Amino acid sequence: EVEALLMQHPVYLCISYDTDLLAVEDFTGYVEAWIRFVKQHPDLSIEIRTKSARKDFWERLRSLGEPCNRVIFAFTISPDHVTARYEHRTGSLSGRIDSVRTGLSLGYPVRLCFDPMIVCPDWQRHYHDMIATVAEKIPLDRIRDVSVGSFRLSEDYLKNMRRAAPCSAVVQYPYENDHGVMHYPQKLTEEMEQFLLKELAPYIPEEKIFRWEERE
Repeated sequence: EVEALLMQHPVYLCISYDTDLLAVEDFTGYVEAWIRFVKQHPDLSIEIRTKSARKDFWERLRSLGEPCNRVIFAFTISPDHVTARYEHRTGSLSGRIDSVRTGLSLGYPVRLCFDPMIVCPDWQRHYHDMIATVAEKIPLDRIRDVSVGSFRLSEDYLKNMRRAAPCSAVVQYPYENDHGVMHYPQKLTEEMEQFLLKELAPYIPEEKIFRWEERE
């Protein structure tokens, strides 16, 4: 299917949207297979999204040759408060930072995703401290770009999550429904995302910051 699309136009593909492929690479080998595929198809670019703190896979990827600038490793970056309470069994903030640093040192393209932002008690302090830590630990001039966005989910997916996690503060939040996309009220969305954009401004050029927006 991908090869058929490539015959028509260049393709940008997010291969790890529903599953953290890096976290299960030992069992599947999908990331390595996709990278080999990309290198054979010059009009294909992929994004590999992860919350993993693994560093060992970077060395494994070196067996594939030089890093490819069309294979983008996109790390979800969240405050410790969020990872501990809502992102169970994923890498800690410090672990993800260490993995990002390793990838950058080996020349791999890395995107930082401050997305999804999640409302929690004293969220401004948690996200401020997170950005301060990131700026201290990561050479941000070597980051490809960053994304900013608040929590959002399809209506059907959220229904399933609410049945599975009736006591979760995140999934039971009274979100607004905008054409089948569930998200925080617009005022809160603006407050959160503008806050983070201002926190990032001293460290990241404006042209490298991308804000997620739903288009009709």
